[in-house]
Amino acid sequence: MTNPPATVLFDLDGTLVDTAPDFIRCLNELRVQRGLAALPAEQIRRSVSNGARAMIEVGFGLVPEDPDYLEHHTAFLDLYEAGVAEETRLFPGMEELLNWLEQATIPWGIVTNKPERFTTPLLHALGLDTRCAAVICPDHVEQRKPHPESLMLACKQIGVEPAHGIYVGDHHRDIEAGRKAGMTTIAVRYGYIEHPEEIDRWHADLIADTVNELTKLIQYR
Repeated sequence: MTNPPATVLFDLDGTLVDTAPDFIRCLNELRVQRGLAALPAEQIRRSVSNGARAMIEVGFGLVPEDPDYLEHHTAFLDLYEAGVAEETRLFPGMEELLNWLEQATIPWGIVTNKPERFTTPLLHALGLDTRCAAVICPDHVEQRKPHPESLMLACKQIGVEPAHGIYVGDHHRDIEAGRKAGMTTIAVRYGYIEHPEEIDRWHADLIADTVNELTKLIQYR
């Protein structure tokens, strides 16, 4: 990889932005609607990166094979779409990192498994849609992460070779996708990880416990 990197790509939920508060709010709202008590925030938070399917399993003990799963899944996503950025924010310190990348004329982008239905309004609400050089959702590719297709598409849109870029993520599928794409990978332990010690077994090139550490790794790589 070049120094500085030719591009930095971020996973979205749990890496670039803290979306957990809105997921927690929506899941507990749905539980209350169904006569159940709200769950502790941390119980929900650590499963956010595994998507809506994991949320429904945490919140209601339902899996896709259950008769009531689809109704709960649909209701949850409708609630989330209606308030996709009410409490979601950039992680503390991330604005400073993005500013540094922009001042250094290093294009940055987003590669996520979050559907475009939710990603586009979220980025617009946070004012990120006009700043990032590429946004790749599963809608834009045939195979989502951990397949490297989405990362390679983002690099193509930006006009850089994957080997000259960095991919940052908080899930083993992010690191797997980045490695398959030939990018330098950074795993972030501050993300939505059920067992943070697992990161050490993901074979990421680098690990950051905080956004501040992530910034230093990117700046002084």
